Amino acid sequence: MEKKSRIWVYITMTFGGLIFAYPFLWMLSATFKPEMEIAEIGLMSANFSLDNYRVVFNKIPIGRALLNSIFVSSCVTFSAVMFGSIVGYALSRLRFWGRELILGIILFTMVIPFQITLIPMYILMVKFGWVDTYLSLIVPGMISTFGILLFRQFFLDIPQDLIDAARIDGCSDLAILFRIFFPLSKPVIITVGILSFMGSWNDVLWPLIVVRVRELMTMPQMVTLFKVGGQAESQISSQLAAAALLAIPIVIVYAFFQRYFIESMATTGLKN
Repeated sequence: MEKKSRIWVYITMTFGGLIFAYPFLWMLSATFKPEMEIAEIGLMSANFSLDNYRVVFNKIPIGRALLNSIFVSSCVTFSAVMFGSIVGYALSRLRFWGRELILGIILFTMVIPFQITLIPMYILMVKFGWVDTYLSLIVPGMISTFGILLFRQFFLDIPQDLIDAARIDGCSDLAILFRIFFPLSKPVIITVGILSFMGSWNDVLWPLIVVRVRELMTMPQMVTLFKVGGQAESQISSQLAAAALLAIPIVIVYAFFQRYFIESMATTGLKN
């Protein structure tokens, strides 16, 4: 009976997975279909071709936009992990005046919509002369408040004895963080990295405001302009091809690191 019930569980999960995956599979198959067959609900076609992708690559510099997105997202991800872990360590293990106040301010900023800070942030970019530069795309996302919270909660669960032994051996706080905490924090590092990478990769509104030079545009920005700017010429198949090029890197990254992502979200408690 237990074996039969397990089989039914697997069948149900497989069926549910196919239902959730079908829209993405349909979008991917539609990128290879001619415009006349887009309305068909099936995945297969006798007229598969790469014409839609040729249209995208011929009309917009999607390759340069891909490199820009990889560079910007990688810088943002590295900075979010580094600064988030340093601040999280300070808030979890160091004792100083105003620590709880700083934590409260960080938690408060998490509930402020990005649209409220949009204009002040843009004014800062103009004052610094960072408009139409990579700095305007990277610097605002270098610190993740949610990443700080995840690191803090994870570090609180690490035994104090490890820290005391490291201090006896003469380790500084940075040495404790990078030599002891980091090897134990792979799940939370990957989680913060995935969230930061996805947030930077999918950001459209901010790049549209601060970047107007095509050579610096990111993939979401370029795909948006491709669709609303008239270059797609109302061809849904070409728009889907551009969207697929935008989504596939994120899917690949998540597929490789989903085990650590789920592990971190399950083990990083908020009990403290």
